[in-house]
Parts: sequence; C-alpha cells; structure tokens
Amino acid sequence: MDDNYQTYLNRLARLTLPEAYRSQAQHIQESSKFQPNSGLREAASFPGYTLITPPAAEEESENSAFYAKLQTYQQELLQLPVNRNLIIPVPPASFHVTLADLIWDHAYLDAREKNPKFDEELPSCLAEMFQQYQQLMTNRSHPIKWQMLGLILMPRAIAVCLVPQDESCYEEIIKFRRTIYQNPKLIALGIEQHYHFTAHVTLAYFGEVSSDLDRTSFSTKLSELNEKWLFNLPEFSINRVELRKFDNMTHYYREPDWPILDF
Repeated sequence: MDDNYQTYLNRLARLTLPEAYRSQAQHIQESSKFQPNSGLREAASFPGYTLITPPAAEEESENSAFYAKLQTYQQELLQLPVNRNLIIPVPPASFHVTLADLIWDHAYLDAREKNPKFDEELPSCLAEMFQQYQQLMTNRSHPIKWQMLGLILMPRAIAVCLVPQDESCYEEIIKFRRTIYQNPKLIALGIEQHYHFTAHVTLAYFGEVSSDLDRTSFSTKLSELNEKWLFNLPEFSINRVELRKFDNMTHYYREPDWPILDF
C-alpha cells in the first residue's frame, strides 16, 4: 500500500503547495478527538496502540533541536488571527512521528472484548517480531535521517510533514512497516494497515469550525507561514521505535518491559 520513494516525494511536495492549502481548507472539519467542556476543548477518549518514535518529552538530545523548533512553529500557528477555538494545540511534550498505526478506538475496544488477553498478547507478539527484525537488519553506513518539508493541512488537523534524506532512509521505514502489517500473529490480533505512510508531526487539531470562517484567507495565512519556515527546516533522526499506548491524543505511554527496536 505504501508509495515508492519517488511517488512519496512527489505526493508530499504537492501537499505543501499554496493550492493544496486552498483546496484542503474547503474540507476542514471539527475533530472529535477534542470536545468542548465549559468553554474549553478537552481531549476526548480515544484509546489504542501505536508504534512511534520516543515522544519529545523523553527524546534524547539528538532530536531536541528539532522539537524545540517545532514548538516555536506551533506558537506561530496559534498566533494566527483566527477564532481562538479553531486551532487546538497538542502538548509539545507529546510530539512524535508515527511509524506504524496499530489499532484504536472502536476496533481496539472490540478486539479487547473478543480477546481478554489482547493487552498482554500485543506487546509479546511485537517483542518477538522486533527481536527477529533486529537480527535481520542490514548494516547501514549512515543513520536514518529525515527532514521537515513543510506544513500540511488535513481534514481535522494541522501537521508538519517529513521527507527522507535519501532512498535508503525511506526504504528502511517502509520495510519495517511491511514487516508489521504482514505479520500473521499481528493480523490475527486485528492489526491492519489503513493508511499510506505520511511521516508527520501533528501540531494541532481543529476545534470549532464556524460557518463564517474565511477559508481562503485561512489557507493564505498558512501558506505564508509555511514560506517563512522554509528557510529553517530542521532534521530528524529515526533511531528508535517504541510500542506506546494512548487514552487520548495528548499522551503516549509505555510499560518498562514493552518492546523497543533500535535502528
């Protein structure tokens, strides 16, 4: 399902063009992941599991400059002159790159209901798979480096997207994803691939999308912000992937004995 290297580069380049913002702005809608409560937006229940890079709060120094830059960019996004309830920021401590979505929301709750041991079997299965994968990993002459390309507008969120330094950096991640989604034990647990890979860090979700929102003006502001950022695009190293659980879109946690794969 995932793109080949050149298709990926072309697709993401198109997502950061002004016309993409104009088009996507016509389709933005409120995210159900944040619900109004006493005038504020709070994270709604949305449980599941994912395979991600260590969140910003726990990241070693290698990516600290990247996350510091993203926090600055998030603040600039929040300063746009729009309805204050439109853009709901995620905590900077939770910034991460998802390498493979696993299971979430109703699919997760259904899987757990059908299999009371689901929460034990998933980490166990991944630990076994990670161990096998580590043994098969080829020796690389350089680390897996990616770079921020720009801002992307999704139907319910705003993010920055990333592109690989070269084809080998891309193929390493795609090979890992293929191993996950083609693993018979994970498939038996209900894990399946739903999306093409788009490396990104979510900065915010959409809250109240008012009927009088000037979507064209909003897309222009985003385009101008993106142009400003183009002069300082930070690099990101993919060193590790971890199994993480989440109850909502603000915090990703793990047990000490859950599997980790070092690239």
